Amino acid sequence: MSEQRVVRKAGLKVIQIVEDVGLMLILVATLVAVAQEIGNMVTARRVAVSDLLLLFIFMEVVSMISIYWRLNKLPVRMPLYIAMVSLARYLILDSGELHEVDAGRDIFISLAILVLAISVFVVRYGHLKFGYPDAEDLPKT
Repeated sequence: MSEQRVVRKAGLKVIQIVEDVGLMLILVATLVAVAQEIGNMVTARRVAVSDLLLLFIFMEVVSMISIYWRLNKLPVRMPLYIAMVSLARYLILDSGELHEVDAGRDIFISLAILVLAISVFVVRYGHLKFGYPDAEDLPKT
């Protein structure tokens, strides 16, 4: 085996370890955040829609990690879903008082959600129509 291949193989192994450690840290932090949020709901003795949306965001993060570990791929749609739910949660949390200036901002946030939703459809259509190359099909550098 050439020296370049040995270095490349070692580099890929290090990258895999860094990815796995990073994902494990994100998973643990997400689970701690879920426990804290559930604790807050129990303490307040009430559950609001914004709380449920936050838990949904946390579950999407866990799902994203799970998919990455199982398939070694990260679908672009997952972060788009998280962004849409986050923006929706922001709108719900901020809708307590309605002012004229806030209405303009809320329209822009709603448009951002629409753009993200369209992006999900475009990405999904592209995936179905054109597919993704397998790792073996990618050019070697």
